[in-house]
Amino acid sequence: MSGTPRQLLSAVSDVSFAIRRGETFALVGESGSGKSTIAKIVVGLLSPGAGDVVIDGIAVGRDSAALRALRRRMQMIFQDPYASLNPRMRVDRIVAEPIRAFGLLKGRQVDARVVELLEAVGLSARDSQKFPHEFSGGQRQRICIARALASNPAFLVCDEPTSALDVSVQAQILNLMKDLQDRHGLTYLFISHNLAVVRHMADRIGVLYLGRLAEVAPGRTLFAAPRHPYTIMLLGAVPDLDMSGQDRVPVTGEIANPIDPPPGCPFHPRCPLANERCRAERPELLPAGETLVACHAVEEGRD
Repeated sequence: MSGTPRQLLSAVSDVSFAIRRGETFALVGESGSGKSTIAKIVVGLLSPGAGDVVIDGIAVGRDSAALRALRRRMQMIFQDPYASLNPRMRVDRIVAEPIRAFGLLKGRQVDARVVELLEAVGLSARDSQKFPHEFSGGQRQRICIARALASNPAFLVCDEPTSALDVSVQAQILNLMKDLQDRHGLTYLFISHNLAVVRHMADRIGVLYLGRLAEVAPGRTLFAAPRHPYTIMLLGAVPDLDMSGQDRVPVTGEIANPIDPPPGCPFHPRCPLANERCRAERPELLPAGETLVACHAVEEGRD
């Protein structure tokens, strides 16, 4: 009896974007759109099948002295703060690990730096002797942020950094990240499915659908005048707290199977503007004012 034939999944395809120094670029989309895969590729945890990730002119994933120096300057904040902390290590060792790994400081200088980092994220020197299980979820994420800052990075990849936290704690962590960005001139790649969080954090936003960019726009432009039908549908799912009475496009259908994606535009089975061209031809990401949109309806003026 033969087994199931091997199937290949292309989680991300033809995604290209640039992040300016000091800005926050956000990637949003439903679960399965490829957000976390992109995050892991950017920091070198996964290798792309084709293409390059270039940071300050250095290609991530290629073995060189320049790349080793670059690794110190980029760090990642993970979604689950408890799962990303070693439960057998005290906080002082957790935060000091990047400092020792990159040989930045020695001896008592390391201890002083750990206390400085903990205080910078709203914790105290006494917390350095505790274990991760002694903290709340928000405090654990503060520890993760302190660890990420320990190597003096310039670029942070934040993969759903607040999705596992209560709403009130989310606001505290987001404000902390904004303050740290202003203080240290940090650049963020911010991954999230929460549009309210993205609206607060992002300078520019890329909307992912089934591993491809559907729209890229400045944050204010995207929320004020979305162009792609998928972006409009996502924004329509956000509660209208102002009770503006604007018409909304209800969320319909589910994201397609990435192993067997539909032909043409991957969003066409859910799109109210789809026509025969949409079902046969994949749209390219083209400029439309300040926005880049991959949509035949926008290109043809049918939106």
